[in-house]
Amino acid sequence: MIQFADETTITVSSGNGGNGCIAFRREAHVPLGGPSGGDGGRGGDVIFEVRKNVRTLVHLRYAHHYKAKNGQDGQGSNKHGADGADVLVPVPPGTVVKNAATGEILRDFGKSEEGRWVFLRGGNGGWGNVHFKSSVNQAPRRALPGKAGETVELRVELQLMADIGFVGFPNAGKSSLLDRFTNARPKIAPYPFTTKIPNLGVLTVADRDLILADIPGIIEGAHDGAGLGIRFLKHISRTAALAFLIDLSDDGFLDAFGILSGELSGYSDELVSKPRIVIGTKLDLPETTGRLAELAVSLPGEKVLGISTFTGEGLDDVSREFLRFVLEAEKPEDRDPWTGAPV
Repeated sequence: MIQFADETTITVSSGNGGNGCIAFRREAHVPLGGPSGGDGGRGGDVIFEVRKNVRTLVHLRYAHHYKAKNGQDGQGSNKHGADGADVLVPVPPGTVVKNAATGEILRDFGKSEEGRWVFLRGGNGGWGNVHFKSSVNQAPRRALPGKAGETVELRVELQLMADIGFVGFPNAGKSSLLDRFTNARPKIAPYPFTTKIPNLGVLTVADRDLILADIPGIIEGAHDGAGLGIRFLKHISRTAALAFLIDLSDDGFLDAFGILSGELSGYSDELVSKPRIVIGTKLDLPETTGRLAELAVSLPGEKVLGISTFTGEGLDDVSREFLRFVLEAEKPEDRDPWTGAPV
């Protein structure tokens, strides 16, 4: 089975606090020096850091255990033990962190482009014996151990952040459209299942950057586990809209939309209810003549457009529709009330 870098399990541990020290002053001319044991250092924290330049979770596959450093023990002469170093877990925007045992979502970085989240705090350092001096105990031989850190097993999943998600059967032209619109340069070949992992690209329309997502092709029975595409549907769960790409050169083009919708519905009712556009592809091929009109008639109420990534026919209309979807999806508070520009 092919392994992808969109989900993994890791174990994270915060550091133990250092132990407090039992020590006494030993100085010339001070024969009965008092306690001087310093406190232990604090254990390091486990910190998740969102980084825009990190795009996958592949790095987490090679480092399954992230452990912060322990605090150092206190020393004599009231010397405080050094605090343990924190451990950083870098993740891309769109990461969801779950408790591996319960499935509980602990953090959703769906809207975070950057920033830090302290997940586990390190253990506090123990007190040295200087804290236990009293009028009745001038030479305490007591210190506290540092508190232990915590260890948690986590399930880390990536849901890519995109504006428009492409949905279609293998070889429907999704990668070709992404390549024509953006500089993503996905692998393109005249056979199914060329796309094995999600691809992202940026389309600029009217000075707006729109993020497009191409996922592996869906096949019939996908929601029951067949094929590759269903595994990546989570990557388009946050899109403003979906683009259903239908190969007009395929003799089953009239059935394609119904099958695709059924597979999405089997995965998520919310996903299938998103705003959408239907795009008939490969208009440059002679066998597609008249089929775009047939497709539109068969889907009353749906917005149907046709394109050819070879000749460029229809691409401007599609890009304008993508922009309209994104603008309509933005909340009023996300736009400047005077200019209408995103803020």
